[in-house]
Amino acid sequence: MRRLPKFVGMIDPTLPGRVTPGDPDLSDRQRAVFRTLVDLHGRDARPVGSDRIASEGPLRLSGASVRGVLAELEHYGLLERVRGGVTRVPSSLGYDYFVRALVEPAVLPREVIEAIDAQFADSARDVERLLQEASRLLASLTHQLGLALAASLEEEVLTALDLEPLGERRALLVLGLGGHVARTLVLELATPLERGSLELVESVLRERLLGRSLGEVRARLAQDPELARDTAVRMVVRAAAASWTRPVETPLLAAGAMHIARQPEFASPRHLGPVLEAVESGRPLNRLLVSGIQGQVGVRVGLTADAGLASCSLVSFTLPGSIPGAVGVLGPLRMDYAFTLAVVDTVGSRVADLLSA
Repeated sequence: MRRLPKFVGMIDPTLPGRVTPGDPDLSDRQRAVFRTLVDLHGRDARPVGSDRIASEGPLRLSGASVRGVLAELEHYGLLERVRGGVTRVPSSLGYDYFVRALVEPAVLPREVIEAIDAQFADSARDVERLLQEASRLLASLTHQLGLALAASLEEEVLTALDLEPLGERRALLVLGLGGHVARTLVLELATPLERGSLELVESVLRERLLGRSLGEVRARLAQDPELARDTAVRMVVRAAAASWTRPVETPLLAAGAMHIARQPEFASPRHLGPVLEAVESGRPLNRLLVSGIQGQVGVRVGLTADAGLASCSLVSFTLPGSIPGAVGVLGPLRMDYAFTLAVVDTVGSRVADLLSA
């Protein structure tokens, strides 16, 4: 049996349905036992043994049969044995696989949808107030930490730049930043430009802008005389400056600290402290929130151990549009991913619609 590679959290968000070639090809029995263990552990955070799976789970298997399957799942790296005993919990790698291969976002009950719509029905268009409402709503619905922010990204370094035609007088400028963050601008051009002209402009912009912070890029687009020499370059630069609004920025907004404090995993100050410190400082959560795919919900399982967040997962929705920001939920590894994914996706979509209205 092939083991999964060592798990390293935080690199890229995990997306439901995105299995990889290295994932184990579990049998129906293995999947059923794994699902049952994840479900039982999720209820009360207690390690799960074979007898509990056999007696409380939906499977008609003997304790001995379950023990054999658990040993196989442990070999794959999906489970961890607790202090050398006979009980197990899902590993970070196991939760990562669970989200990718076995989770489907839940269909939210009508009353939840109505509660979300009611919350935003008379919502202010002020960005910070809207995001604060979103964080409170996420906390109340999921009973975890609700998070939201708008980030200016002004200090991020430009690492890639692409210019693609969208139509006769429109182009898409894609700015690739450190940490897998992207900023996109739709440019309205004064006159049509052929693809060849756009490629030449792209080359000039890369030469003048790559390696600089986004703040410096903004300043160069407005002031660099080299970018005004060529007619095509000047046209694109003016279009970029016109569509690039001043950055909107908020601190990391959080709600629901009492919910996370009630979780068994964070019952002691030693475990709760690093989570509250990360929320207070904003790092690394502010960066992780905006590092996903715009307009799509994703999960980061087992955040950095250096920040004391190894026992946490972050479900986030990166807002599309002109304001780089995100909403999300921070909770224990054993959170209800199906429900949380659906809630974060719905709330994030509503916020994006309001911001673009």
